[in-house]
Amino acid sequence: MRHTISVLVENKFGVLARVSGMFSGRGFNIDSLNVAPTHDASLSRITAVLKGDEAALDLCIKQLRKLVNVVEVVDFKEGQAVARELVLVKVKADAKTRPEIFQINEIFRAKIVHLAADSLIIEATGDDTKVSALLGLLEPFGILELARTGRLALKR
Repeated sequence: MRHTISVLVENKFGVLARVSGMFSGRGFNIDSLNVAPTHDASLSRITAVLKGDEAALDLCIKQLRKLVNVVEVVDFKEGQAVARELVLVKVKADAKTRPEIFQINEIFRAKIVHLAADSLIIEATGDDTKVSALLGLLEPFGILELARTGRLALKR
């Protein structure tokens, strides 16, 4: 089962290693892991998408709350959070295929952030199904490079 966990931590050296070590020590596979400072520079938010069972998750959350430098831990249940993902994808694009790629971008409200003679770099945000659907439609054109953030989430 997939779980989205938000961990607010003090922005200090070694905190990420302790938190991610806790996940792996409890047998969770980390699907995605995002870390960045919040509006308060002394705090960072770790958003992790984990695969594992409910019982192990409850124990993991209790142990996370006991870690030094952890301020808050939230397990987002279905529908409790707004979740988004960002993708940058570099796609082969010649004069013949560009109009079709532009149409796909309009449908997904994606942006062209770089244009070269033989390729485009596209930026898109949305839930993971939207991002995956966009990538599925772009794949036949030839994906040259891809960078995907994984899920970010905030409580509603």
